[in-house]
Amino acid sequence: MSIYYYLSAFLFCLGLLGSIFKKDLISILLCLELMMSGVAVLFVLFSKSTGFLDSQLMVIFMMIISACEVAIGLSLIIALYRKKQTIYTDDIKIITE
Repeated sequence: MSIYYYLSAFLFCLGLLGSIFKKDLISILLCLELMMSGVAVLFVLFSKSTGFLDSQLMVIFMMIISACEVAIGLSLIIALYRKKQTIYTDDIKIITE
């Protein structure tokens, strides 16, 4: 088995643990991008092993979606910071207000 499969799993698990245990929203957004990168590496490996280019096309779409996700996520974080003056998840209580 290739080392890149382990790299993909490591990236995904690192992003998952970071998104669970981090407290600020920017770090959580970066960890979600790290998880998506792990999945993209796995898709490229599947494409290489099977010989079909469909998985590589999926990675290109994932990169486009990832760029859109970052733009929307950062704009939401900026709007939340302007309203609440914090980006930490412990200090934000949107549902009760």
